[in-house]
Amino acid sequence: MNKLPREARAQILGMMVEGMAIRAISRMTGASKNTIVKLMEDAGEAFSDYQDRAFCNLSCKRIQVDEIWSFVYAKQKNVATAKTAPEAAGDIWTWTAIDADTKLIPSWYVGARDAAAAQHFIGDLALRLSGRMQLASDGHRPYLEAIEQSFGADIDYAMLIKIYGEPSGSMGRYSPGECVGAEQRCVEGRPDPAHVSTSYAERQNLSMPMGMRRFTRLTNALSKKVENHARGIAIYMMHYNFVRIHQTLRCTPAMAAGVTTTLWELTDMVKVLEDWEVAQKS
Repeated sequence: MNKLPREARAQILGMMVEGMAIRAISRMTGASKNTIVKLMEDAGEAFSDYQDRAFCNLSCKRIQVDEIWSFVYAKQKNVATAKTAPEAAGDIWTWTAIDADTKLIPSWYVGARDAAAAQHFIGDLALRLSGRMQLASDGHRPYLEAIEQSFGADIDYAMLIKIYGEPSGSMGRYSPGECVGAEQRCVEGRPDPAHVSTSYAERQNLSMPMGMRRFTRLTNALSKKVENHARGIAIYMMHYNFVRIHQTLRCTPAMAAGVTTTLWELTDMVKVLEDWEVAQKS
């Protein structure tokens, strides 16, 4: 099987993380849709594996967590009438944790929005951190038991519970009502009230749909398979953590967190993919 050169693969991956759909990438690069999909599948697996190994013993001190909704194949309400819907069709959530200081995203999880998913996500996050830290979340109740099981008393944890008014007009279809207040609730330890916030996590929930076409609503670029949805997110996270320079930090989150000392380029991402491909053959 012929393989695209490194520069062509870097170009395609760059288009993926800038919010372009697979068909659009095919039209602009001349690469076939199947070639692009195969690159996405392999890159997603390689980048997920690399970040899983790279993000350990992190000294993050202030973590914010949140979830963002999307769907695979069809929205949950339409799955029953959808033709040949796969088993994993329907609503899907991406749980993300972001370091408020370095803006690194050390952990994410793709799945349901239930207690089991919360435990998997928080358990993974706990294994990547060293030392005590402060964590802030919204009022989603599954966080309570998950954080208790994974951290116990070795954490400063607070919830920020936002109070929304009634949505008005057509905007109510896609957004909650206006936020009219917020309540800070200390759950464990002694969290600093000045840093009880989910603003960075919520801002990341805007960046993800802008960088991944499969998150864009009212299009046909949605994910058809849950596996490819997760792979697309892994590609985005690799670029965000290692390649994209954060405006306020003036370096990448991985550099700010001490995971790497060099500024990566897209070709460095392809090098990670190539190393993974060699390992798969050995």
